[in-house]
Amino acid sequence: MIDHTGVVVSDFERSKAFYRAALAPLGMDLLMELTAAVSGTQDMAGFGVPPKPEFWIHAGTPNIPPVHVAFRAADHAQVDAFHQAAIAAGGRDNGAPGLRPHYHRNYYGAFVLDPDGHNIEAVCHDRPHYEPTP
Repeated sequence: MIDHTGVVVSDFERSKAFYRAALAPLGMDLLMELTAAVSGTQDMAGFGVPPKPEFWIHAGTPNIPPVHVAFRAADHAQVDAFHQAAIAAGGRDNGAPGLRPHYHRNYYGAFVLDPDGHNIEAVCHDRPHYEPTP
């Protein structure tokens, strides 16, 4: 099980605002910030569901190639809200919300490129509540 992960971003303040908005529909918030003076390396911000940050951004030269990070959503509505919030916060559409049956029957995801081109996804693996059981 992964405890935490993150990406390196070129504009720390811009990315912090982007992730704060994009992850809010998933119940995640900015939980911790560390300046370079405190961390000993670079400015860092940790996002997650309280009480623990699970996703970190770090100021610096962005990862090349860009990274793909997928966040689990509780339902399809959260995936839709993530996509809408991320686009409104300056993300670029990289795959509108919808089923991706080539992954599996109930894979419902949305993809957005963050300000540095990282492919950020929200995904729900559950079938919709209105879908009849086979």
